[in-house]
Amino acid sequence: MDVTHREQVAAFLKSQSTLSLATTAADGTPHAAPLFYFADEQLRLYWLSSASSRHSRNLRHRPEAAVSMYAPTDDWKQIRGVQMRGSVVVVSARSGRGEIVAAYCDRFQLGASFQTAIARSRLYRLQPQWVRYLDNSKRFGYKFEFRVKASGE
Repeated sequence: MDVTHREQVAAFLKSQSTLSLATTAADGTPHAAPLFYFADEQLRLYWLSSASSRHSRNLRHRPEAAVSMYAPTDDWKQIRGVQMRGSVVVVSARSGRGEIVAAYCDRFQLGASFQTAIARSRLYRLQPQWVRYLDNSKRFGYKFEFRVKASGE
């Protein structure tokens, strides 16, 4: 994989704040939800959500998801975005929840008033297995894609 491609994706992920999370219910019904996210250096995505939300219930049955992030635009020549597919897990306190939640809260400037909601929320992590970047500003249909190993390499 070309390192510059990975760096392009990482920079794009840091420049945006919201993803569209696509999950599938046990009966096969699709569901999409917009969520704030935080990306780490390994391109893993994190978000907080209630365990009772539809997408969280779906992830209990099928822990795979697709996501998309894109820059808002009204001009097709400026469409840029990232699509990913991967596996999703709940991050526990033993696996670093505190550090990630602190970084998430810092990024979105979530003050003390959100602490109760955050304490009740689960922290989810998507480990991407497939990534596609697209950028119509380079040319119509410009894209590249790559696979990501579980170690983040």
